[in-house]
Amino acid sequence: MTEKEIQLLGFEMQTDEGDEGCAPWHYYTYTIAQGFEFITNASDETVDGDWWVEFFESTPAIRFTDFAKMQALLNLLEKHRV
Repeated sequence: MTEKEIQLLGFEMQTDEGDEGCAPWHYYTYTIAQGFEFITNASDETVDGDWWVEFFESTPAIRFTDFAKMQALLNLLEKHRV
């Protein structure tokens, strides 16, 4: 996925100024419900501009790299939220 696609999905940017001597970086989060969130890789972890999304703090990690699949999952979850 691209960063633009992450933004189109409605993810919110989170920033970190970085440690002294390190460049600032950012990542994105999307909250479905309390304790049920998605998180992206950090901007300093992207390779060739590719972003991915994971369930926050899941073991094992569940990763999405396809925009259409992530969009479908978010639509399904949002539709069934009460």
